[in-house]
Amino acid sequence: MSRKGPFSIRNAAADTFAMVIFCFITGMFIEIFISGMTFEQSLASRMLSIPVNIAIAWPYGVFRDFMLRQGSRVSSMSFIKNVADLTAYVLFQSPVYAAILFTVGASTDQIITAVSSNAAVSCVMGVFYGYFLDACRKAFKVPGYTQRV
Repeated sequence: MSRKGPFSIRNAAADTFAMVIFCFITGMFIEIFISGMTFEQSLASRMLSIPVNIAIAWPYGVFRDFMLRQGSRVSSMSFIKNVADLTAYVLFQSPVYAAILFTVGASTDQIITAVSSNAAVSCVMGVFYGYFLDACRKAFKVPGYTQRV
C-alpha cells in the first residue's frame, strides 16, 4: 500500500466513513454478545463513538499508513501487512475504546472484558478493517492511493 501526495479531503472522508461504519457495527456486536452490556448501554456507547471516530479517523489512517510502511521495510509479504494492520488497530483503538466505555458508565469488569475481547478479536478485525479501509479509499477515489497486489 502506498499513498503519494498531500492530504486530500477524499482521504479524510474515506477514513472517516470507514471508521464510523466499521466501529459502530463491530463495537455493538462485541458489547452486547461478548461483554454483556445491555442494548441501551451499547447504543449509548456507539452514539458517543460516532463523534469520537470522526475525530480520530484521519489520524488513525495516518498512523496505519505509517505502520504499513514500517512493515513493508521488513517484508513485502501480505502476512507482514496483516500484522502491521493488526498492530496499528490494537495500539490506536484500545485506549479510545476504554475511554468511551468508561464515559457511558460501563463497569470496570465490562470495560476490561470489552477491551480485551476487542484486542483478541482484532486478530481478525484489525486486518478486516484494513481491507475495508482500503476498499473505502478506492471507492472514494483517494488521489495517489494504490494497493499493491
